[in-house]
Amino acid sequence: MSVTTEIEGLHSATDRARLLEEMVVLVRAAHVEIMRVYARPIESQLKADQSPLTEADLASHRVLTAGLEQLSPRLPIVSEEGGLADTAERATWPAYWLIDPLDGTKEFLAKNGEFTVNLALIEGSRPTLGVVGVPARDQVFVGDVSSGLARRRDADGDHALRARPYSGSRPTVVASRRHGGEHLEGALKRIEQQEGAPDLRNVGSALKLCLLAEGEADLYPRLAPTSEWDTAAAQAVLEAAGGAVLQLGGTPLTYNKDNILNPEFVAVADPQADWLRYFSGN
Repeated sequence: MSVTTEIEGLHSATDRARLLEEMVVLVRAAHVEIMRVYARPIESQLKADQSPLTEADLASHRVLTAGLEQLSPRLPIVSEEGGLADTAERATWPAYWLIDPLDGTKEFLAKNGEFTVNLALIEGSRPTLGVVGVPARDQVFVGDVSSGLARRRDADGDHALRARPYSGSRPTVVASRRHGGEHLEGALKRIEQQEGAPDLRNVGSALKLCLLAEGEADLYPRLAPTSEWDTAAAQAVLEAAGGAVLQLGGTPLTYNKDNILNPEFVAVADPQADWLRYFSGN
């Protein structure tokens, strides 16, 4: 059966809800494998791009890919820790799974808890279902863009998520612990001049986008490199919660590009607020 035929079964809300629950189960299984490694001294090695790789990255990758291969519809899989099909083949895919088995490996090695498991369904060029797991907190964020369902599940129960409207002054800006630069500093100075001094929060991994979805922050500018698997799942959660992830030209961040790297982007809780004006002309 072709991928096109199989994906037709995702048009019903019931089937999408079922698939989202199966994604949650797989992400929680990856949590277990990651925390087994987290509980003991961790060794790492460097990949070709000089980013760290641990036993936990690989164990999570194995659990997720094995589980996804059993789901219906049966779709291609792109994982940070797996091979990437060539552009011509990927261009024929109407839908596929995109995973980062352990986002924030540096945070994992620092043992600060700010690392995630990212699992997204990409349809066409957009993430439509997303699950972001936070193993150290036994927490998952889920999003279905088509239905506008965004929720956080943790020990306290199941909580609806809604990105907040901008109050009009002193925005909360989320930034990476490890990436900044002059471009970002210039934009933050312009924001301060017009909006008042922003409240800056430093957070690792896909948790930055999840903070926006929770209504805890207003924007997250990312002006340093990321890959598609870093952002897809959390973008689905944020968009389902009413926010947006925008390229600097104003169009949504898209996927299955020739180059797996993302362009610069700004994630926003309130798409009606014109944040992009502060990031032009750098």
